[in-house]
Amino acid sequence: MLDPSVHRQIAEELLRAELDRGVLPLLTARYADMTVDDSYAVQRIWHEQGIASGRRHAGRKIGLTSKVMQAATGITEPDYGAVFADQIYESGSAIEYDRFCNVRIEVELAFVLGEALTGPGVTMFDVLDAVRYVVPALEILSSRIELAGRTIVDTISDNAALGGVVLGGSPVAPSAVDLRWVSAVLYRNETIEESGVAAAVLGHPAMGVAWLANKLARHGDKLDSGEIVLAGSFTRPIWVQRGDIVHGDYRDLGAVSCRFV
Repeated sequence: MLDPSVHRQIAEELLRAELDRGVLPLLTARYADMTVDDSYAVQRIWHEQGIASGRRHAGRKIGLTSKVMQAATGITEPDYGAVFADQIYESGSAIEYDRFCNVRIEVELAFVLGEALTGPGVTMFDVLDAVRYVVPALEILSSRIELAGRTIVDTISDNAALGGVVLGGSPVAPSAVDLRWVSAVLYRNETIEESGVAAAVLGHPAMGVAWLANKLARHGDKLDSGEIVLAGSFTRPIWVQRGDIVHGDYRDLGAVSCRFV
């Protein structure tokens, strides 16, 4: 692994890029031997810096869980990042476009935990027992590292490209609906851009949460009661510009929308 001082240096660069809306060159071009473990070490330092500055941890996001997302990025394994409370928006929000870099939107389901999940050995059924409710979500992607040629090492270091989360629609108990067949149609400015079903996430979106709990255990961490977990996108991301209105229609689970200003 890289020296811990290098981890801290990269984390500080990413923090400055987030504040300045800047984009860093590829980490893999600068540190050819950088590993996935190095990337999670950088992410942990970045997260600790956020907590130290007064930000409140609210949950986690899982990325690259579906074939469409893996094909869109060229990355073949899931990853995860942290969600702070100041990154969460209500449906209908007017969101400052310039807060983000390389802005894209994904369609997801958010799982809100009523009980903690501690790996290893967490199963899909453990997740369904622990979840208080599931709610539609849009994830705002913001990449502080250049996109062309990026690898999973770059993505993980960049907090899995999380920019923000928009929550809306109708919360539902996981036992009240077959989560595999939750579908969504994603509109940008009243034009359908993407559609998909939640089974695209590892066969069942709860599998993503189980993967996360077990992955966190390898890093000495867990999912706590009350955390919000974005289970992974089941459509490709769409690019958005200032002034765009984005609307996700989840049929029986309602809709979630936002506007970039």
